[in-house]
Amino acid sequence: MTATRILGKLIGPALLLPAVVPVVAAVAISGAFTGGGTRRWGRGRVEDLREEARRAQGETAEAFYELELAQRGMQLSLETIRAVDDGPQARKAFADHAAFAERIDRANHEYISLMDSHDVESADLDATTASRARHDFTRMRDELRRAKEDLERFGQSLAPLVERAEQELARVAPAVERAKRALLEATRALDTVREAGLDAGDSAADLAALAPELRLLNEGAARHGVQPTLTRAEEVTRRAGEITARMTELPRRAEEVGRRLTSLRTRAEAITTRAGQVGPTLSELRRRFSAACWQDLQRVPDEAAEAVAGARRTLDGVERARREQRWDDAADGITEAQALLARTDELVSTAGDRLRRLNEVSFDASKEIERTRFAVRDAQRLAMVGRAVPEPRHAERLDGAVERLDAAVAALERGGRNPDYWRFLMETKAVRDIAGAVVEDIRGKGR
Repeated sequence: MTATRILGKLIGPALLLPAVVPVVAAVAISGAFTGGGTRRWGRGRVEDLREEARRAQGETAEAFYELELAQRGMQLSLETIRAVDDGPQARKAFADHAAFAERIDRANHEYISLMDSHDVESADLDATTASRARHDFTRMRDELRRAKEDLERFGQSLAPLVERAEQELARVAPAVERAKRALLEATRALDTVREAGLDAGDSAADLAALAPELRLLNEGAARHGVQPTLTRAEEVTRRAGEITARMTELPRRAEEVGRRLTSLRTRAEAITTRAGQVGPTLSELRRRFSAACWQDLQRVPDEAAEAVAGARRTLDGVERARREQRWDDAADGITEAQALLARTDELVSTAGDRLRRLNEVSFDASKEIERTRFAVRDAQRLAMVGRAVPEPRHAERLDGAVERLDAAVAALERGGRNPDYWRFLMETKAVRDIAGAVVEDIRGKGR
């Protein structure tokens, strides 16, 4: 028999109920407190672990992103160095970075695997799994942060190399811009020449040949290197500048050829007119002076006529070259025509100058004699400056000049009515040349 039944028999049913109810209630309350409270506390702990796991995952993702940014910055720095420097320090930097790259690749793969293995947003995530996820993400976060810090320290060690490379690269952009501007100017100059109806085929071909160089410049120093890019830019600038100069010069050159052609034709006409006077001049020389005074001029009329005819033929060739826009040939023809006309002018002038000088000396030879004696005396005075006697070599030459002048004067006086005035003039000129040579010698020695 149970204790309750015994108590029931002893005290009766009416008195038993109140005692039993509090006991049952107490047991119920106690059970409710213990069991219910434990279940609520467990759910809260799981949520806390889930939140910590999610937080750790977010921090890890942020560390991964920051490492990725640091790695991209490092790549840019290395590309900057590579574009400029291939020396020992640069090669060591590339080798050291390769080790970093392997480490970062391993960390990235581990991070991706970790992200795939933990779903912290799952509703079924239990406390154990959440705790493991938090631990794994925290470890991964710390590893990524350490990698970033090490990479940043490595980047700081590269600062001098990067700075030098950036300074070199800073030269590239202006050089490339100058090259492009030079090409644009050459293109515009070519268009202007074509609009003027002038042929610029050679220059157009030269400009087209620069197109591949422009493409290489556009690809940049990062691909082709700084020094090759600078050299290419300078070469393109130079060649484009030459094309621009030619195109700019071409209209002026065409105009100059036309102007000089007209001028030379006018000059040829004038010289032709003057050449027609050589015959009468020679006739007067023959009539008034001895043969020795004009015999060497006998061929002047024929030579002058030949020179003028040659100049005219050359100018016709210049005209053809001008129409065909063969500017070099036109310039050569102009030079040749100028030389022929100058020769003709000299020939024509020779006859007239001979007649003028012979007229002067035949009218009054004393002026020529006095001019020559003055030159000799001036040289003699200079030879005596600071000396009791002149140097023998100077004295001998000046004495010889005096004797030569006296002989020329005597020959002129012996010539009678038709002396050799031309020989007399040649002798006096020779005497003045001797005196002048002595003066130059003395002055040169003094210096």
